Amino acid sequence: MPQQPYVYELDHVTFQLEEKHDFGWIKKLGSVFQVFDQQDSGNISFGIEKAGRKYFVKYAGARLASYIGNTDDAIARLRSAIPLYEQLQHPSLIELVDRIELDAGYAAVFQWFEGESLHPHWSFPPPAKYVDPASPYFRFKQLPPATRLLALDRIFAFHAYMEQQGFVAVDFYDGSLLYDFSRNEIKICDIDVYQKKPFINTMGRLWGSSRFMSPEEFVRGAAIDEVSNVFTMGAAAFALLGSEQDRSYAKWDACERLYNVAMQAVNPDREGRFASVSAFKSAWDAAL
Repeated sequence: MPQQPYVYELDHVTFQLEEKHDFGWIKKLGSVFQVFDQQDSGNISFGIEKAGRKYFVKYAGARLASYIGNTDDAIARLRSAIPLYEQLQHPSLIELVDRIELDAGYAAVFQWFEGESLHPHWSFPPPAKYVDPASPYFRFKQLPPATRLLALDRIFAFHAYMEQQGFVAVDFYDGSLLYDFSRNEIKICDIDVYQKKPFINTMGRLWGSSRFMSPEEFVRGAAIDEVSNVFTMGAAAFALLGSEQDRSYAKWDACERLYNVAMQAVNPDREGRFASVSAFKSAWDAAL
């Protein structure tokens, strides 16, 4: 007979775990007003408020039903992600403010950003993501193309900067994006498994959504580099300006010049892509 999940309530917010866990430490940070417990990364996250200020707390160490891996691995990944947020501080990235070592886990504390996930799989699983008028992704796709182009510029600018700092993006997809519809502002919220160059694919299929992954991210032994990231940026352009899966011009909401740049970026042949995200962004900006 399967074990019943443990139900927790923190400041009137309820969630479930696969086994008991001590969350006494979180009381010191403030009052919980939201929980995100449907992640497959092994992390559970909380919205916390203290003295009128809000924070986003990402925690590894608790066993979630949605995570099939080892909690020690989740802790190690979150701990190793801290230098990424420190070294890649950027207006397009959520801001790290603290980290906490705990007996049974590890927590990273970020400034709260009033945005909604563009891939809210827990509340709008496909096809609802694409057709439900309440879905953040659907609402984003109704924004004028010029507004969506500004969001893409923020994404491209961060990844050009990241590239210059000697890193490559891994596991970037629309679930890494938060959008504030009241201010038309976008933030990248998850760079936990970005890697320092050089980086070789030792897994076969890397972490990530296949909708955004370059062909080499499925090949053991392949180099994952700036050319791989060009593909991911092109895929992001199609996700936010066109169609994720159908990359035809008929589904594209911007000019043909931008479409041609995006198509070159997602060329399955590495040799046919731009040499770097910076080169891609230069071509994109020129096409604008």
